[in-house]
Amino acid sequence: MPDDDIYDYVPHRRTQEKLAGSDKPVTVAAQLPTGNTMARFNAWFAVKVTRGVGTMWCAYAFAALALISLPEAIKSHSAVTLVSWISQTFLQLVLLSVIIVGQNVLAAAADKRSEATYNDADAVLHEAVKIQDHLAAQDQVLSDLLTKLARVEAQSAS
Repeated sequence: MPDDDIYDYVPHRRTQEKLAGSDKPVTVAAQLPTGNTMARFNAWFAVKVTRGVGTMWCAYAFAALALISLPEAIKSHSAVTLVSWISQTFLQLVLLSVIIVGQNVLAAAADKRSEATYNDADAVLHEAVKIQDHLAAQDQVLSDLLTKLARVEAQSAS
């Protein structure tokens, strides 16, 4: 009689975790410290400041603030003072916020791509499990056919 187990499927550890529901997508909140109070406060405060500074409204406010000192830089009639104003005052203040806004936009797009990849991997995993079920059903049919063939051969031999 043929062996009933044609193939012994052993799912990968990550597959087992995913099917058990213990594998979740990575979130920003999960990356924040959970230890002591100071670490949690520092992370919370840094996120609040970054969200505040990382807006175009903040960039506009910084531009207005920088423009207050522009007349003084122009009055100095010194190229060094004007270049210094442009690089140290205007660019640093305004570009800081603009760069953070850009990074936020890029991060949001990356998060969407990451979530789509996660969902795609989840779908592929479930499809692979269905394929394993289908193959197991085919193995059963093949096993049944081999059993019947063995009976037919035994009858014809006698």
